[in-house]
This record gives sequence, C-alpha cells and structure tokens, in this order.
Amino acid sequence: MSQYKIEAGTAQHIGDRKEQQDRAALFAAPNAPGYMMAVVADGMGGKSGGAMAAEQVIRTAKALFDDFFPENDVKNLLENIVNEAHTVIKLAGVSAEKEPHSTFVALVITPQKEAIWAHAGDSRLYRFSGPNFIERTKDHSYVEKLVDEGKITAEEAKTHRMSNILVNVLGSTSIAPYISYGAYSGLKATDSFLLCSDGLWHYFSDAELSAAVAANSPRQASELLIRKARERAHEHGDNCTFAVVKLVKPPPEQKTYVVEKMRRAV
Repeated sequence: MSQYKIEAGTAQHIGDRKEQQDRAALFAAPNAPGYMMAVVADGMGGKSGGAMAAEQVIRTAKALFDDFFPENDVKNLLENIVNEAHTVIKLAGVSAEKEPHSTFVALVITPQKEAIWAHAGDSRLYRFSGPNFIERTKDHSYVEKLVDEGKITAEEAKTHRMSNILVNVLGSTSIAPYISYGAYSGLKATDSFLLCSDGLWHYFSDAELSAAVAANSPRQASELLIRKARERAHEHGDNCTFAVVKLVKPPPEQKTYVVEKMRRAV
C-alpha cells in the first residue's frame, strides 16, 4: 500500500479588483501515472491582458504535461513550459497592442516520492512538514533584492513603495525570463505544499500559512485563508489565488470479504 495519498485543491477570490487575472490548476499526466502538477500564474497587463497571459501559462502547462512520459526529465518540462508560454504571451501582446505579463510557479510530484518545482516572478511555493514551515521560493522582485542586501527587512518589503516591481516575468519584450528550481526527495505523509500569488502571501506569516494548511483539508484551508486575507486587506485586496497539495496517510484497508469455515468433503 502507498505510504501516502494526495489531497489537493485550488482556490480564487477576485479581491477588490475589477477583474480576476490570476489562474491556478491541477493536472494529472495521462501518459505518466502517478505524476501530478500544480500551477499558479499571476497575470499583469490591464484590460484582460493579464488574464490572457495567465491563461496561456495554464494552457501551455497542460499541453506539455499531457505529452510527458516517465522517462522525460521534469526540470526540462518546467523549463519548456516557461519558455513556450513566454514566447506566446510576448507575440500575443504585440498583436493585441497590450503589454501582458505573468508570473509562474509550478510543482510536480512523482511516484518516486520526489517533489520538483520552478518559479519566475513573485508567485511563491511554500513547503511544510506537518505544522512546521520548512522553506519557500525567493521572489524575483526589486524588494527581495533589497532584503538580500540587508537594506530592508522582509516585513518592510511588504509595504515598500516599490513592492510591486518585478525583475523577472513571462512575456517581457526586453528580456527572457529565468527560472529558479527546487526539489525535495523522500516525500511522506504530513508533507504539504502551498503555491500562491501575492494576493495571498502578502497577508500572512510563514507560520500562519503552515498552521492553516496542516490543520485543515485543502478546502477548509482555502476557505479560512481567503476569509482572513479579505479581512486583512481592508477592501484593498488584490486577486487571491492558490493551490494546496497535501500528502496524507491513506485510510486503513477495509476488509471486503467474509471468511467461512470449510465444510467436510464427503
């Protein structure tokens, strides 16, 4: 019997914006049983440009994951998703006379009990062990650079006047996106992941997110986090989009047969 089963879900709230420009999705690989992918994209561009960019990320991820086989390399898959989505978004922006951009964060879980992820921009992946925060991705943003240089703290970065400036996105006409990767082997029950746009993580500490995910099912955690994010946004909230992936112990095997005493043969 498997040592864990996967429980997962996605959630969205438009916040106080006029349009939902984020996208999130969960996929299984039709040609690679046991593989699953979670993707979150935060679109930017105004007047549907951002929504188009984020939607393109999701479509590209699904198309390439549909063609994925177990002998393929997961990092190459994630790199191809970013590069192909970037090219299409850039070309679509030129034809539509818009400037669509999108962030990207994706997680792939394999049957070999390995998690592999990649991101570009400031949409994040968090990894938890039970109620404990373990690690998160580092934003590709101007304020994250200031934090690395010791000029501001992580808390100050959230309210910095340039907190919305990204240095790496999909769809830029001036520079190709770069990708940051992460991986973890030896997955077990009680491990969990949260992929989210800044419309969620902006309002929570690492410990709050880990506690909410650990103590609840993906649906319950989603309802709780959206409710608290809306309260803390004070009617100035951004689009709030995320995916929760939890590894839980499988239910005990139920006996579906009846043992009867054999009769004597005559």
